[in-house]
Amino acid sequence: MDARAAPVIDDVRRRQIIVGVLAAMLLAALDQTIVAPAMTTIGQSLGHAEYLSWVISAYLVTATAVTPLYGKLADIHGRYPVIVAAVAIFLAGSVACALAPNLGVLVAGRALQGVGGGGLIALAQTVIGDIVPPKQRGNYAAYISGMWAVSGIAGPIVGGVMAEHLHWSMIFWVNLPIGVLALAIMHAPLRDLTFQPKSHRLDVPGAMLVVGATSLAMLALSFGRVSGDWTSPLVLGLAASAAAAGALFVRRLWTFAEPLIPLHVLKDRVIARATASLFFAVGGHLGLSTLAPVYFESMHGLRPDLAALGLTPLALGAVGGALTAARVLVRSDKYKTPALAGLTVALATLAVLAATTEARSFWLTEALFFVYGFGVGTIFPTTTVSVQNAVARHDLGAATALLAFMRSLGSAVGVAVLGAVVLGAGLGAEGGGAGPRVAISPDAFRMAFLIAAVATAVAIAALAAMPRRPLRDSFEPLPPEG
Repeated sequence: MDARAAPVIDDVRRRQIIVGVLAAMLLAALDQTIVAPAMTTIGQSLGHAEYLSWVISAYLVTATAVTPLYGKLADIHGRYPVIVAAVAIFLAGSVACALAPNLGVLVAGRALQGVGGGGLIALAQTVIGDIVPPKQRGNYAAYISGMWAVSGIAGPIVGGVMAEHLHWSMIFWVNLPIGVLALAIMHAPLRDLTFQPKSHRLDVPGAMLVVGATSLAMLALSFGRVSGDWTSPLVLGLAASAAAAGALFVRRLWTFAEPLIPLHVLKDRVIARATASLFFAVGGHLGLSTLAPVYFESMHGLRPDLAALGLTPLALGAVGGALTAARVLVRSDKYKTPALAGLTVALATLAVLAATTEARSFWLTEALFFVYGFGVGTIFPTTTVSVQNAVARHDLGAATALLAFMRSLGSAVGVAVLGAVVLGAGLGAEGGGAGPRVAISPDAFRMAFLIAAVATAVAIAALAAMPRRPLRDSFEPLPPEG
């Protein structure tokens, strides 16, 4: 059977697969939010509180680094064995974390979790691309955005409750039933798909270079963010090493017969513009999401638990924007319009946030965060469907993984840059009321909003430059344009 032919699957099995892969994806998404509320408890239990940030960073480093590798492996070996391996690795890491006797083992377990989690996000989108034609994929991309919102809202709450009333290890044990359930749901229908991958070979040196370059870059961002010293020899050395490994990887892309990421995928104008737009849009969005609790503590005097809940409108807005864009994707060929309009609204909202930083109106800020989230949310289904629509089936894994990789990398850069701007202003405390609260200059937050606005403007420019290709009702690829 030709690699590009659609797999034979009925509606019942299609729904089974989609529910299963979304449950697997929930594992990776939830573990990016559920751990943070338990950090204090973990530090009290295991000690070495000065290294606690690596419980978060270890996961992000490995998850981002391995994402491109999973796409290629799925194109070589098929989706089923690779996604099963990713779930198994993730669950093994979860067990290691739950049983960790010290912080070092916990960090190692989190790194192992990331190796599995990095594949789950890209593979879930790839599998959906296998069984749903591009014209209908917008709805499922919106479901993915909804899942991210659920993890963003429920994760901190569940993590906090488990750490306070049960034991911090429960935030890792809970992954086991979810993972087993996901495998049970998708096992039979995904295994029996008739799709046969095209013959590929894995570029092992290229894989080592991209994993090394990404890991070094993520470590540089992590050390810089934690220490606040971006010019330290360690940070500069890691950054230089990442640049060198990245340069070698780019050279290999142009010289190796079958590189890790196919050259024609990288050179495709739709893919290049879509990934760039997502990188900058997500960088601003995730950077502000990370800093929003600090903003609410500093500017509105909220307690940390209430400050975290202040993120809810931002998350719900993103779901609303994704659903709106998805409906247009299904019904119209003018699928860029909602995302361009949404990002423009997001840009205007950031300008208002920058201008009203000192207004101290909590509900005004929440309303603006909802509108901003709605605007940015439109980019997610638009870029996913555009990229998958631009490639043949045998390149679907590599292209989807590239998009997921750029999303993760954009998130890391956004968090590092905006964190350096705000937290670099210094954390202090103000007395009065029920106790001290975080105090940061309004100018620092204003600068963060303006930087996010610049990133959003770049995202708009990249998306506007992206060629618009009609979305296919079938799985056959359109010929490249230009």
